[in-house]
Amino acid sequence: MTKETMKAVGLYKYLPIEDPESLLDVEVEKPVPAGRDLLVKVRAISVNPVDYKVRSPKNREESEPKILGWDVAGVVEQVGPEVTLFRPGDEVFYAGSITRPGGNSEFHLVDERIVGMKPSKLDFAQAAALPLTSITAWESLYDRLGISRNKDDNEGKTILIIGAAGGVGSIATQLAKYSGLTVIGTASRPESADWVTGLGADHVINHFEAFLPQLKAAGWEQVDYILCLNSTEKHWSNMAEAIAPQGKICSIVETDELLNLTLLKNKSVTFVWELMFTRSTYQTPDMIEQHNLLNELARLVDDGVLRTTTNETLKPINAANLRKAHAMLETGRTVGKVVLEGF
Repeated sequence: MTKETMKAVGLYKYLPIEDPESLLDVEVEKPVPAGRDLLVKVRAISVNPVDYKVRSPKNREESEPKILGWDVAGVVEQVGPEVTLFRPGDEVFYAGSITRPGGNSEFHLVDERIVGMKPSKLDFAQAAALPLTSITAWESLYDRLGISRNKDDNEGKTILIIGAAGGVGSIATQLAKYSGLTVIGTASRPESADWVTGLGADHVINHFEAFLPQLKAAGWEQVDYILCLNSTEKHWSNMAEAIAPQGKICSIVETDELLNLTLLKNKSVTFVWELMFTRSTYQTPDMIEQHNLLNELARLVDDGVLRTTTNETLKPINAANLRKAHAMLETGRTVGKVVLEGF
């Protein structure tokens, strides 16, 4: 029996994005769901820094096309025999797992425990912008920094979000403001500062200048929380100066440099990492929390509390448009999210 195939965008060689072979249009076998997997018909995807980090040049070749993509909005086509949370026809959104083939394909397999129902008020392109950045922002604020979701608990408390105009920052700014925090974002250009203010930030400072003098000029001696979404090592001493005694710092950005943790000792500051793939990679007992938070996020979107961060949509989903999207992200100057729609 002939096996069904599907369109996808993948790579065999890890090349600079300017190389036309860095991402290729390919045909691969259509997968079949087993266990708790959903087979999703992909309607829209978005691109994140993890895509170009995985694709970045290295001396390795793949025998089968490696498929990237960790933001999907689509429709459940089939379900595995152990699925209990979804059924065919459900409109869903999710980020998937870094240990499995990505979502840059016509159909995609994903564990139901990391999938949410798509916000009903958003189209697929708008929804595809949200999962990875929203899970990262949510886990950073509520799981890693331990911020309460009760506004009364956060009265008078401040958070500094470094890189607030990017994908994660755009969601974190909205969530932090909704949780009752005073939000100070960083941005370096007028258009990115305007974007951050439009998302609800109370104040914007420039991340290319020392933090503390800017904070003091605006009326703050220190901040209770810091969420670092850009260049952990570059901002390390600035963060150590700006954080309040017994404050908390979370970063999502890996570093090759050694961080001087002693800078945080006298203030008894907590430092914690966030990676939204941890739960799916290690199949943690609380893996289903990503299903729960995506459903809660969809409710907040449908209630008008949060808005999508789509800023540019490319059609269709193909290698040429994905190369264009990767190149845009690699500049480090994108505002909001780049989305691709339709095969």
